[in-house]
Amino acid sequence: QVQLVESGGGLVQAGGSLRLSCAASRSLFSINAMGWYRQAPGKQRELVATIASNGITMYADSLKGRFTISRDSAKNTVYLQMNSLKREDTAVYYCNALFGKDDFWGQGTQVTVSS
Repeated sequence: QVQLVESGGGLVQAGGSLRLSCAASRSLFSINAMGWYRQAPGKQRELVATIASNGITMYADSLKGRFTISRDSAKNTVYLQMNSLKREDTAVYYCNALFGKDDFWGQGTQVTVSS
């Protein structure tokens, strides 16, 4: 089992930045991969970025260059740095952990980008 707690969401103006945090209840090295997903109103949940236990990262093509996923293993925490935010980035952002064959999700944190 993995418990995930997200934080850092909020309201930001277009062009601004936010950093999301996801604290995991166990060592990141015991987790196959951590990731961020988002779900906008009326849309399906989509991948934002992932980071594997070996540190390899992957991003949605449309977000490369603006979003950065990173981790602090000492704090069992994964971050998502979001820059140059756009209105279309408005969504609930979810943290995900792939532990063994099971997926675990956080409760989500709302990000709202205003014009």
